Amino acid sequence: MSVIADDLRAVSEDSNRLDAYARNAAVLVVDDEPGMRNFLSKALKPHCALVETADSAETAEALRRRYHFDLMILDIRLPGRSGAEWLNELRAQDVRSDVIVMTAYADLETAIEALRAGAADFLLKPFRLEQIISAVNSCLERRRIARENFLLRRQVPKTALGGIVGGTHAIREVVDVIQRVAPTNATVLIEGETGTGKELVARAIHDLSGRQGPFVPVNCGSISRDLLESELFGHVRGAFTSAHSNREGLFSFAHGGTLFLDEISEMSLGMQAKLLRALETKSVRPVGADRELPINVRVIAATNRQLSVEMGASRFREDLFFRLNVLAITVPPLRERTEDIAELVRHFSLQLSDELRVPPVPLAHEDIMKLRDYDWPGNVRELRNVIERSLLLGKLPGDLFTAGGETNEGGASSSGVTLPLDWSMAKVEMHHMLRVLESMNGNKSKAAKSLGVSRKTLERKLKRWKQES
Repeated sequence: MSVIADDLRAVSEDSNRLDAYARNAAVLVVDDEPGMRNFLSKALKPHCALVETADSAETAEALRRRYHFDLMILDIRLPGRSGAEWLNELRAQDVRSDVIVMTAYADLETAIEALRAGAADFLLKPFRLEQIISAVNSCLERRRIARENFLLRRQVPKTALGGIVGGTHAIREVVDVIQRVAPTNATVLIEGETGTGKELVARAIHDLSGRQGPFVPVNCGSISRDLLESELFGHVRGAFTSAHSNREGLFSFAHGGTLFLDEISEMSLGMQAKLLRALETKSVRPVGADRELPINVRVIAATNRQLSVEMGASRFREDLFFRLNVLAITVPPLRERTEDIAELVRHFSLQLSDELRVPPVPLAHEDIMKLRDYDWPGNVRELRNVIERSLLLGKLPGDLFTAGGETNEGGASSSGVTLPLDWSMAKVEMHHMLRVLESMNGNKSKAAKSLGVSRKTLERKLKRWKQES
């Protein structure tokens, strides 16, 4: 035990070599020697979010069922059920925590057995402090890379501030606010109609923020309200019927970065209360867990609704609104920045022609004027879809505005339908989406693609309109 005693005196100096990523990690130490448990606990506790210890596999299993652990440091020989047996059981249950195995009885067969069971590393006792720190850093670094790979599969290609196209006063104001707020850690609320580019604004804030973690987007309207808490905060095994293993939430995946909550108004009031607590305490409680875990995440929220109206209707919490609305950015609709259409057309033409591997389609002045005369209820997203169709057809589509209701000087659509001037944007959106769906003979997938939204979003809106009617 002299080696342990020597290293304990060096813990306060040497353990600062743990990477910053370890600060959000939960670690379980399993060893029947009190001295070893004490040594590892003192080394790791100042630098990890949670460190628990156990003297047997049975005690460790009870702790694992209560908490999610990123890493386990496990003695291979334990009283009762051995560490090797428990490790095999964990892998059979698809437990994803990394495991560092340690033993004082080294032999090749023991090491091979542990590695085959899924151990990430193997240490021989007695070991020095720098050895365990190196092993912990390596495991957590691999875990960080795995998380980033998971997020890359969720994200569309990253865009820089240059992706915000336009020179009108309205869009220049948006860019100016982005540049001012990005270096801070302030919570931001982005408001704007569907398709205006709210996620693009959020990505630009993250790109200019200097935060080292990932940008994690989540559409609150596309996830079942019953599952949203688990998706954001994670859950422990057995928290509900289908929770067969521990799972990290998107707050954990966004560690050190930015979590973008789109369609924030679709959250239930109960979930809004839990989000408010997470923002105020800077910690989250996985579903089924009895302890909170600290988080280092910047939250950016977005909505296509007027939250003041939602609060008046008791559908959105006032306290959460004030917590999110530290600084608001309103993204203007395309009909208020039609001078940018020509530049947007060029931008999308170059971008999409490269993706689709087709030549750009030069549009005549008359085509651009026709695009500028349209109201664009689907905003920039709708324009992008139009340019994509133009590239595939080799010309501006002849039926471009049939479904959307192209207006003439008298205010009537090309089909003879006149929209009342006192209609709200929500009612215009409903009218437009229903007409597009009708033009597609009720095919929701085709209608959603034409509108530039997901099928789930279209179905959710149709359900809400049916209930309201």
